[in-house]
Amino acid sequence: MKTTPITATLFAAGAFAATFALAADRISKSAYSSEKDRIAAEYKVEIERCASLSGNAKDICKAEVKGKRNSARADAYAAYKGTDGAATDALIAHADAEYAVAKEKCDDLAGNPKGVCVKEAKAAHIKAKVDAKTNGKVSELLKDAAQDKRDANYEIAKERCDALAGDAKTQCINEAKTRFGKS
Repeated sequence: MKTTPITATLFAAGAFAATFALAADRISKSAYSSEKDRIAAEYKVEIERCASLSGNAKDICKAEVKGKRNSARADAYAAYKGTDGAATDALIAHADAEYAVAKEKCDDLAGNPKGVCVKEAKAAHIKAKVDAKTNGKVSELLKDAAQDKRDANYEIAKERCDALAGDAKTQCINEAKTRFGKS
């Protein structure tokens, strides 16, 4: 299974955007709506371009354009929602888009090479989906681990404050609460 440099770049850029959707500021509802409109307009233009092609080249073009649209929609939604789940869904949308294109490219082959191509495409799809889901779980685990570390460090700071008395102890505890995000 071979991908064109343009297709690979589009999918890589989309996956990169989806991965870091949470790192950026969330977009407003109006920005999300505008982005959806831009994606729809771009899709119309691109799908018309595919109409000039014929045979499997047309099918591949349509799969690429639909994949790009679906990936862009998922990226925009992830940026709007700003959740790990939405970011994971965006990565899965990229994997699904790449798989659809890869399957269409396999149609140019026949016999055993086609079967191998389809199996390779399916394996790459499964791997990409597992990676996307793992990415979301790792992110969640890292957040939980960071919170556990803060809690443990807060307990240590409180214990150190116990050696003090009066205002010094109160001030020490208040500083520990501020430092470790406790109220």
